[in-house]
Amino acid sequence: MIPMSLADIASAVGGRLTGTDDPDQRVTGPVAHDSREITAGGLFIAFAGENADGHDFADSAFESGAVAVMGSRPVDGPTIVVDDVLVAYGRLARAVVDRLPGLTVIGITGSSGKTSTKDMIAQLCERIGSTVAPEGSLNNELGMPYTVCKADESTRYLVLEMGARGLGHIKYLCDIAPVDLAVVLNVGTAHLGEFGSVEAIGIAKAELPQAVPAGGAVVLNADDPVVSAMGDDLPATVVRFSTEEAPGAQVGASHLTAVNGRFSFVLTTPQGQSEVELRVHGAHQVANALATASVGHQLGMTAADIAAALDTVETRSSRRMDVFTRESDGIVVIDDTYNANPSSMAAALRGLADIGQGRRKIAVLGYMAELGEAERAAHEEVGRLTSEAGAELVIVVAPEAEGIAVGAAACGVSVERAADQDQAIRLIDELSRPGDTVLVKASRYRTWRVADYLRSTQTLTKEARA
Repeated sequence: MIPMSLADIASAVGGRLTGTDDPDQRVTGPVAHDSREITAGGLFIAFAGENADGHDFADSAFESGAVAVMGSRPVDGPTIVVDDVLVAYGRLARAVVDRLPGLTVIGITGSSGKTSTKDMIAQLCERIGSTVAPEGSLNNELGMPYTVCKADESTRYLVLEMGARGLGHIKYLCDIAPVDLAVVLNVGTAHLGEFGSVEAIGIAKAELPQAVPAGGAVVLNADDPVVSAMGDDLPATVVRFSTEEAPGAQVGASHLTAVNGRFSFVLTTPQGQSEVELRVHGAHQVANALATASVGHQLGMTAADIAAALDTVETRSSRRMDVFTRESDGIVVIDDTYNANPSSMAAALRGLADIGQGRRKIAVLGYMAELGEAERAAHEEVGRLTSEAGAELVIVVAPEAEGIAVGAAACGVSVERAADQDQAIRLIDELSRPGDTVLVKASRYRTWRVADYLRSTQTLTKEARA
C-alpha cells in the first residue's frame, strides 16, 4: 500500500484514532483482514464475524509488525475505530486510488469467464507496466479493497474482477475503485435465484459500463445482444469484440483451429492482424482472448504485441479449466471445479468435447447453486449437453443434481449417481479406463475433493502442447 499516516487513514475512513500518541506514524506494509498476512508496517482490518472476532487477533497482528488495527472497537494498541468496518475498508481503498493519479483501473464483469479474462488481462498489462490484480475471484466488497490496497506508486494498471449478487453491487464497487476501462463479457443465468430474471442480471452488469466517464473506454461482447446494447449512449469510447463476425465489432477472430482443446486463430484489431496460439484450454477462451485484445488495443498495443501476449497467457487461478495428464494411465483430467453455472457448464462440456477428441469421455458433474425456479430445467439442460459433448458416462454427484442425471439419461448417456464425493471417487476408480478424458465440475466445493483425489493418486504432469 502507499504510505499513509494513521491520522490520514482515520480521516479517509471517517474513524477516530485511539491508543497512540503518534498520529503521524505511517502504515507502510500490507493491509489485510487475516492477521497471518500482516508483516512489518501493516494495517490489520478486524471484523467481528459470527464464528470469529478479528479483534481477538489484534495481539498477533501487532506481534507480526502491524502499526495499527482498524476495527469497530478499541484494542490494546493503536486503533482506528469505525462504525462499519467493511464500509471503512472500501473508503480506505478509494483513498489509495485517489492518491495514484497515474493509475489505470480496469474492471471486468460477466456471468461467466470473469476470472479467466481477468488473469489474461493482467498478464497482458504486465508486459507494459507494473500491474496489480487479485488472486482467484476476490470480486466483492471485501475482496476488492484487499486487492486495491496492494497498489502503490509504482502500479500502472489495477485489474479488478467485479461480481454482483444484486442491483447496486457493481455500482458500489465502482465507487471504491472508479473504472477507466470496463469489460463486460456476457449476461447469463448465474445467480438467477438472487436476481429473479436475466433482465435484472443485465441491468446489474450494465452498472459497470455506465460508471465509465468520458475519456474512458468500454469493451463489450458483440455476440451477446444484451451486452452489446450496453454501449448505446455512453460518454466513453466503446469497443466491441466478436467471435462470430458480428456487425460493428472492431476486434475479432478468424480461421479458428484447435489441437487438444487449445485454439489458434487470426486476431483482427483496428491496427491490423496477427496469428494467435492460445495455451489455455476451451473454445470459450477465444472470446476471453478477444476481450483481452480489445483492452490491449485501447492501451495502445499493436496487433502483433497483443498476439505475443496472448500466446503466453496461462491459467493462474486454480480449478479453472486446469488440464493435466496422469502419467500412470494416461487419463486426462479437466479440473474446472471452482464454481459452476449453466453458461460455464456448457463451456466446460465443449472443452471436454475438444480436449477429449478420439478418447472416451467422462463427465463428473454436481449441483449448480443460486438458480431459483430455473434450477431443475437448467440441470436437465446440462444433462442433455453431456450428450452433445460426446460423454459416454456421466457421474452425477449428490441428489440435488438429479436433474443432470435425468437430462443425460433422456439422451441415452450412461449415468451413475453418487450420493457424495467419496462415492464419486469410488465410481471413477471403478469405471474409468486408461486414456479416458474426465471433466470434473460443479458449484463451489461440491466436487473439489474429487479433483484433488485425481491429482493426488498419481504423479501428474501438465499436458504438453501438441
